[in-house]
Amino acid sequence: MELTDKLEFDHDDRKDIYEYVESNGATRPEKLRNSLTMGERAFGHHTAILRRDGILEEADGKLRIAFDSGTEEEFTSDEVEFTIRQAREEDLTGLVGAIRQAIGGGEYVDAETVADIIDSEGVLLRHNELESRIFFVACVNDEVVGWVHLKHPELEKLSHTAELTVGVLEEYRGHDIGSHLLERGLEWAASKGFEKIYNSIPASNEAAIEFLDSRGWREEARRQDHYKMDGEYVDEVMMATDL
Repeated sequence: MELTDKLEFDHDDRKDIYEYVESNGATRPEKLRNSLTMGERAFGHHTAILRRDGILEEADGKLRIAFDSGTEEEFTSDEVEFTIRQAREEDLTGLVGAIRQAIGGGEYVDAETVADIIDSEGVLLRHNELESRIFFVACVNDEVVGWVHLKHPELEKLSHTAELTVGVLEEYRGHDIGSHLLERGLEWAASKGFEKIYNSIPASNEAAIEFLDSRGWREEARRQDHYKMDGEYVDEVMMATDL
């Protein structure tokens, strides 16, 4: 499933099954059926349809949202080989760890918030009446070393925009991993019809601002003293790019 998909269900039981998995992450079928107090025959019928239609899939004995993984791209830069692909359910722990390690001193507030949310929810993909989100990850030897995350508010007035965060573990910086992640995220957003992507960063995070500025992003707005970090007031800088 993808960020801008609008799911329609022709049976309430199928909608209930999907919404439970979407809210709770990968779940064993028996636990899911019991939680919904659904008959075994009906449950088997509806899950079979959801799997047939590419909405759910089964992995490691659990039902989960079927991710549209798209192309897994391989890159080599300065003798570092890495792949970029859509994040999978099994990447969750590694992704949260990579985000927390990459943000270091906490100067990437939005990324820190993203890590807190997915850590508490235990799900990577989200699509509901409030917002949607999608992740792509960079991996070295199957270990997550970087990410790009896009969040889309489900509001008509903001339907043309998405918020992006991107980061790479410090030891893997300087190998163009961040550039490839950013490009993958923007290519995906453009293919889905988004017109504007933005990223809000504390002014003290000069490296992140320089990274985006060097790739054609612009400072669109600034909120004075929006953050208070280590007792000091710091401006919020909103960077943006048009697609």
